[in-house]
Amino acid sequence: MLTKYGHLTYCTNIHGGESWQDHFDILKATFPMIKAQVSGDAPLGIGLRLSDIASRDLQDPARLQAFKDWLSEQGAYVFTMNGFPFGAFHDDVVKAHVHTPDWTTAERLHYTLRLFDILVQLVPEGMDGGISTSPLGYRHWYNGSASQWTSMRKRATEQLIDVAAYLIGLQRSSGKTLHIDIEPEPDGVLETGPEFIDWFTQELVPAGVAGLTDRLGMTPAEAEDALKRHVRLCYDVCHFALGYEHHPAVIEELNRHGIKIGKFQISAAVKAQLPVDQAGRLAVGEAFMAFDEPTYLHQVLAKHRNGDVRRFKDLPEAQDALYDRDAVEWRSHFHVPVFLEDLGMLKSTQSDIIEVLRLQRDRRLTAHLEVETYTWGVLPRDLQLPIADSISRELLWVLNEF
Repeated sequence: MLTKYGHLTYCTNIHGGESWQDHFDILKATFPMIKAQVSGDAPLGIGLRLSDIASRDLQDPARLQAFKDWLSEQGAYVFTMNGFPFGAFHDDVVKAHVHTPDWTTAERLHYTLRLFDILVQLVPEGMDGGISTSPLGYRHWYNGSASQWTSMRKRATEQLIDVAAYLIGLQRSSGKTLHIDIEPEPDGVLETGPEFIDWFTQELVPAGVAGLTDRLGMTPAEAEDALKRHVRLCYDVCHFALGYEHHPAVIEELNRHGIKIGKFQISAAVKAQLPVDQAGRLAVGEAFMAFDEPTYLHQVLAKHRNGDVRRFKDLPEAQDALYDRDAVEWRSHFHVPVFLEDLGMLKSTQSDIIEVLRLQRDRRLTAHLEVETYTWGVLPRDLQLPIADSISRELLWVLNEF
């Protein structure tokens, strides 16, 4: 829905259904209840997630028209999409394969272009549209040698320049501005705000300016402007909170380099201060392990007294470091409902969301705001609500915080 501070929606990756028909059936069953509770008669946006299979299904003109008709009937619209998970995202073991196929592959490129072909037909006139995507790939598949790391980044960057060139063409033909929004996350090739900014300024812009001036006849200044218009940051608040990043400092650096935020994904992780005594640490460790489940990676980032951060690939791998006396806080990658701050022995990073929402309120950093709590189905039972009620409560909480 359109608020004073941007378009607010939720990401439909909370739902299962890999085929378009399965996903559409879930939308038809849940969206009207959510809209009634959140926006009433006012239009409500949808943050659409399409798997590769669903994107192929929705290429069919009749299916796409049926969806457009339904959107019109419901008072709904699509302005952002989630193009990070390519395949099954629920009920299977996803873990690091959420990055598969990554940005070195033709499959990832073609899937993303297909999503943009759909989005350009859905996004309303006068509104920009964005698609969030993987931060190039999973770093532990490529950090075995310097040459492997460099060549991976070069190939991924080239393909994202191909996306930018495609979006320039779409803008010329449709008049609509679309952007690919890179989403840093723990263990991604681009893991943090500074890593994203360094990649953007030192790799994407130089290679992109050279490529676009050659292919499209742009001047260097025009090419750089186009890259900054069509390649943006997906600022997932959970991911930045996990890394103990200072939000105002990251935003200042983005502004300094003229890099846009495509959307804020409003999401919360799990955290706890670590007690001094061993019994207390054991209890905290057991509370974290209640969030250990087999579908997703739940990286742990341990902050030390000197400010250093030690990273673990998943919750079980962190357990041996529970009694490290230098560690003073743990944060784990598990998207919990944004309206919950107190999780018993653990807390959420809700305070980071509040800080980011205030920055958005004061500075209008993006037009796209998307709540993303995709782990609803694997939450501990005592945190689960009926799914439509949970989504509505999250959106209403965000509105209240503004």
